[in-house]
Amino acid sequence: MAHGYPYSDLPDFLRRLEKAGELKRVSVPVDPTLEISEITQRVVRAGGPALLFERPTRGDMPVLMNLFGTRRRTSLALGVRDVDEIGDRIAELVRLELPTGLGGIWGALGKLGQLKSVPPKHVKSASCQQVVYTGDEVDLNRLPGLQVWPGDGGIYHNFGLTHTRHPETGKRNLGLYRLQQHSRNTLGMHWQIHKDSTAHHAVAERLGQRLPVAVAFGCDPAVSYAASAPLPADIDEYLFAGFLRGERVEMVDCKTVPLQVPANAQVVLEGWIEPGERAPEGPFGDHTGFYTPVEPFPVLHVECMTTAKDPVYQSIVTSKPPQEDHGLGKATERIFLPLIKILIPDIVDMNMPEPGVFHNCLVVSIDKRFPKQAQKVMHAVWGAHLLSLTKLVIVVDADCDVHDLREVSFRAFGNVDYLHDIVVSEGPVDHLDHSSYHQFFGGKLGVDATRKLPTEGYTRDWPEMMTMSPEIVSTVDKRWSEYGLGTGR
Repeated sequence: MAHGYPYSDLPDFLRRLEKAGELKRVSVPVDPTLEISEITQRVVRAGGPALLFERPTRGDMPVLMNLFGTRRRTSLALGVRDVDEIGDRIAELVRLELPTGLGGIWGALGKLGQLKSVPPKHVKSASCQQVVYTGDEVDLNRLPGLQVWPGDGGIYHNFGLTHTRHPETGKRNLGLYRLQQHSRNTLGMHWQIHKDSTAHHAVAERLGQRLPVAVAFGCDPAVSYAASAPLPADIDEYLFAGFLRGERVEMVDCKTVPLQVPANAQVVLEGWIEPGERAPEGPFGDHTGFYTPVEPFPVLHVECMTTAKDPVYQSIVTSKPPQEDHGLGKATERIFLPLIKILIPDIVDMNMPEPGVFHNCLVVSIDKRFPKQAQKVMHAVWGAHLLSLTKLVIVVDADCDVHDLREVSFRAFGNVDYLHDIVVSEGPVDHLDHSSYHQFFGGKLGVDATRKLPTEGYTRDWPEMMTMSPEIVSTVDKRWSEYGLGTGR
């Protein structure tokens, strides 16, 4: 699209998906405890459509699953033919400012007209507040929250967009965190150590203040994606969502807390976190493929619930790949690649392989020009915002397709002298990493799978890779049908 954004709200997008054959309605009763997640996983792994479970056996509204499960659907959700288009738009904007450093990149991005023209827009009334529950009327069981895995600690709400503000600066944060339902009106807030909402809560506790929180479900897909994007703390997610939409996001004041939420959300929870209060949260089957253990996390006391007239509840299954969050992760990889390439100009392309569940592995290609350039790139990756959590960095030459893991493996297995081409380091790791001997930090490995240079101490002649002559390839392509060998071109 050139822009405007084509969807007024989530139900509007679902109607578009249904017309495109990308949405399947499930009209029979289905249990949100385990059954929905098992069905969803099978459909995700088959590359199937988004799912709308119309009659969950718990809760008062249908359940939407697998919205971002394929690259095609994620592109549709963001209003483009392919998510690479968004990265190209960002790259073009940033080039105009010639910024230096990560702060300069985002500073330039924030100054540009296309972003300044799309700040959130305040409205006085909203569809998300057509129905209002307060006090004893608040009952989280109205929501068809899921138990995804048998060992989960209970019901979880896995796609709630959590809003907080820094108590001193007023800076807003929008994050996507899992929420464990403790009772009819309390939730466990699993915001991890590296998240901005954790910092907001820490300041509130230092000041002895309650922290207001609002959680929105079923927002339009650009807003939902923006909540998952790894934006620096000084970039407003709703400014970025407006950039994605090409038009301003409408926001409405909450009923009981000093926060704003998307006017077209389907469900909104409003409440407060008391300073010093913690409750056991977990276990939870996470995207690592393992259960994360019970840990103490803050508790949200929900004092108000508002909904649209006929709301749709959105959730997501977390598990080892393949899973729906891979669609979100791949969108992030392609959208933010141009910014990463400005920050680390050596990079030609990058791939966060699906089995690496985002933080475990990053493959980058470079056009190698000087000795130990691969090692330079490894250290740059480990210093770049949330890429700092990456455990394994594999660097290959520019002629290697980083998205072809067979080719990447061939280079990594064959081009590496493990006495000279390995970098072992230590640094921060994902909060959920179960392999690190100490929580929050652990070992890092860099693998230089590029060709070796004489200036790196390589005293032999680096061999030439075997490739067929282009003339023969063209001849065989043209004559293939004559050979009678069927498919195989």
